[in-house]
Amino acid sequence: MGAIISSIKGSLAFLLYLFNTTFWVIPIVVVSIIKLLPIASTRTACSYFIDFCASTWIRCNGVIENVFHPYEIEVQGDAQLSPKQWYMVIANHQSWVDILVLQRVLNGKIPFLKFFLKQQLIFVPIIGLAWWALDFPFMRRYSKAQIRKNPSLRGKDIEITRKACAKFKSKPVSVMNFVEGTRFTNAKHQQQNSPYTHLLKPKAGGMAFALSAMGEHINTLVNVSIYYPGKVPSYWEFISGQVKDVKIHIEVSKIDDSLKGDYSNDRDFKIAFQKQLNQLWQDKDQILTELANAKTNREEA
Repeated sequence: MGAIISSIKGSLAFLLYLFNTTFWVIPIVVVSIIKLLPIASTRTACSYFIDFCASTWIRCNGVIENVFHPYEIEVQGDAQLSPKQWYMVIANHQSWVDILVLQRVLNGKIPFLKFFLKQQLIFVPIIGLAWWALDFPFMRRYSKAQIRKNPSLRGKDIEITRKACAKFKSKPVSVMNFVEGTRFTNAKHQQQNSPYTHLLKPKAGGMAFALSAMGEHINTLVNVSIYYPGKVPSYWEFISGQVKDVKIHIEVSKIDDSLKGDYSNDRDFKIAFQKQLNQLWQDKDQILTELANAKTNREEA
């Protein structure tokens, strides 16, 4: 009976999420078309309205969560944040649920999160159109083989990053980057021979390019560690009420000018940037270990 009730709640929650998303996508897309007008003041006003719609969408999602699949979020760490500042947000990545959790925890505290997305995701029904309208940067990675075959592709990904980030200079924004580049799985962890217990190896390029493109605008880093006690949930497990609690650790720090440079052509800067990011990842791995040990200690008690 419990499984049946859980399935019913999950199905109702999914339908409400779908309705809520469709409802807010309509004004977002309509205004995004107006935003194409080459008038700076109009484009800025449209951007604020679109972000307002997106933030309201997240708040409505929070109501659905509280009614159909409530869960507790324990937030630790320094979180002196403001919606009037620019931020670079990084986090570990384990599930699609990460995005919903991050939106809930950070919505209203910082500007609306802009995720770096794979180009293929623009074709996701409904939500892909919303991502485009919200100016989410769609990235296309070229393999070494593709570049060898067509040398003109070299640097294209960097150019796309710069153009995408240029849109973010007219109003405060939070640029979100899952530094691992993909969701954590044990298979990927073993394949990489990752030196971390809970994390894949970080990829520095996207973060370095974004910081360089944004220049003086982004000076604060929001480093989020997400831990799911028990197991990492799928989207269905989340909306059907199988997640009871989530633990979040947030660390806010200044971004030193030493993290802004020419990642592509300055080898010394590239090595130094990777070294600092690896240290951040080592610290994050330790935080996740402490969160896991705290859960184990409570169970034993």
